Amino acid sequence: MALKAAGNFVIAAAVAVATLGSSMGAQAQDKLIKVIVFPGLSNLAQFAAESQGFYKQRNLAVELINTPNSDELRKGLAEGRYDVAHGGVDNAVAQVENDKTDLFIFMGGNSGLNSLYVQPEIKSYEQLRGTTMAVDAPNTAFALLLYKMLDVKGIKRSDYKVVPVGATHLRLQAMLKDKTYSAAMLSPPGSIQAENAGLRDLGSAVSVVGPYQSDGGWVLRSWGKANADTLTRYIQANIEGIRWALNPANRAALTVVVAGRLKLAPDVVAESLKLADAQQGFATDARFDLEGFRNVLKLRADMLGTWGGKPPAPDKYLDLSYYDRALKGL
Repeated sequence: MALKAAGNFVIAAAVAVATLGSSMGAQAQDKLIKVIVFPGLSNLAQFAAESQGFYKQRNLAVELINTPNSDELRKGLAEGRYDVAHGGVDNAVAQVENDKTDLFIFMGGNSGLNSLYVQPEIKSYEQLRGTTMAVDAPNTAFALLLYKMLDVKGIKRSDYKVVPVGATHLRLQAMLKDKTYSAAMLSPPGSIQAENAGLRDLGSAVSVVGPYQSDGGWVLRSWGKANADTLTRYIQANIEGIRWALNPANRAALTVVVAGRLKLAPDVVAESLKLADAQQGFATDARFDLEGFRNVLKLRADMLGTWGGKPPAPDKYLDLSYYDRALKGL
């Protein structure tokens, strides 16, 4: 009986240890974050953080999901199918203003590196009158950049048509397949591919409209509050990612990483990175460009008449306290 009791005790202890180990293992599992992005060079921080193990070091498992257009990005985040969105932050503003989504922008990224590309036979802005242009969505982000660039050059919104076709690579495909699309805003690597295909560059967006806060990250306010530590660790990994990506010593390795992620030839990636260098498009430590964001709001007010044409203070769309904590913790 004593032996049987001792045996039962050993078995019970083993079960307890196994259960504890299983519980500890579950707790140690990486926190999964679903991040929706536009496929392109704008995701250097995320590509680097993933490839160099910066997410893993902070017990994060980040799933990068490519969006076909801004509508899916906004809708998916609002519905909780994605945890974090990265893209032109004017999309976040549109979510707040049009859809009444309670969210905040938590970090910056880059200026967008956008340029206006046109068909080879078009040599001036004036030739764009009466034509049709490809956009992502007609009332957000880079479409507004397009409108402003044309407006500055004397081409008013009533002088041309736009058709929503989707993200950068889809706009490029549309222009190459259908010559009736006269122009589109493109960023690398799409802009490099456009050059190689013979499309004409009419100039960068920032050279015409000034500083611009393009890609940044945002989350639902409820998700941010419930996952404050997770969001802070995510930002830290992204800061380390962009530091690694912008270090010239890592250029060859970065080229391989981006080429693999975007399924591009290394020479196209190398040219894209050179263009990003030339435009100083990526912000140090993915800092948020407040002046550039004020211009984002002004573009929306000017081109769409939002807020009666008078842009609000930027604070209602921002909560940079998570970023500040993340940076201090590095």
